[in-house]
Amino acid sequence: MTQSDERETIWLTEDALAKKKAELEELRGPARAEIVDRISAARDEGDLKENSGYHAAREALSSLDGRIAQLEQMLDRAEVGEVTDDGTISPGYKVTYRLGTMDPDTCLLGAREMMTGEDIQVISPQSPLGSALIGAKKGQTVSYTAPNGKDIEVEIQDAEPYSG
Repeated sequence: MTQSDERETIWLTEDALAKKKAELEELRGPARAEIVDRISAARDEGDLKENSGYHAAREALSSLDGRIAQLEQMLDRAEVGEVTDDGTISPGYKVTYRLGTMDPDTCLLGAREMMTGEDIQVISPQSPLGSALIGAKKGQTVSYTAPNGKDIEVEIQDAEPYSG
């Protein structure tokens, strides 16, 4: 991963941002305190080399700390996109499109963190396809240049704010 990839903006809706902040607060507070208490209780049992409860709690703490770091990095790069319902595609839109003669595909223009359970392809607004979709409307055809240099036409069949 290049340094520019690490700093790529993560587009979130206001709702998704609030959920990620609440998750971070929970992990930093009650969830972390509970695991630290489990480590302390296991440590009080004695020999740590063969104490499976201690090792399991340490692994859980390591996993939790990793998720905390991931959320902090994401929130540091997050930008709230205001999703309008005027049909103009912007981050936060669910778009059904067709590339040439291929079957239609549906994607969420934004970040995986915006999703709330639906299994849908996510396309970054900074990608060639994402950049071509931004500002377009249902029924329009836009084009972009693929990494191989080929120009690709995209027919927008449907576009609506993602409600997850």
